[in-house]
Amino acid sequence: QVQLVESGGDLVQAGGSLRLSCAASGSIFSINTMGWYRQAPGKQRELVAAILSGGDTLYADSVKGRFTISGDSAKNTVYLQMNSLKPEDTAVYYCNADLLDYSGIQDHYWGQGTQVTVSS
Repeated sequence: QVQLVESGGDLVQAGGSLRLSCAASGSIFSINTMGWYRQAPGKQRELVAAILSGGDTLYADSVKGRFTISGDSAKNTVYLQMNSLKPEDTAVYYCNADLLDYSGIQDHYWGQGTQVTVSS
């Protein structure tokens, strides 16, 4: 069994910063990719940023230059540093991991989500 636990969501003023954390635990053999998605009310869930096992990163155009994803492989944890936040960044942020467990099953796992609200 694999669990992803997110933290760090909060209410912040426009221009402020937040740091989200996501820790993966359980029967994890290896992690291919960890990333952050977000879903605003009435909108589809979208990829925000992801980090690959080799360290490569990718970002949505809307967050490039403002958000930074990083990871700690020893802790199976991924972080999302969000700076210069805008009201349009308001959403529930979900952690996602593409991993292989000890039974040989590769699958995607999701966290429960953490609310980020940016006030204008």
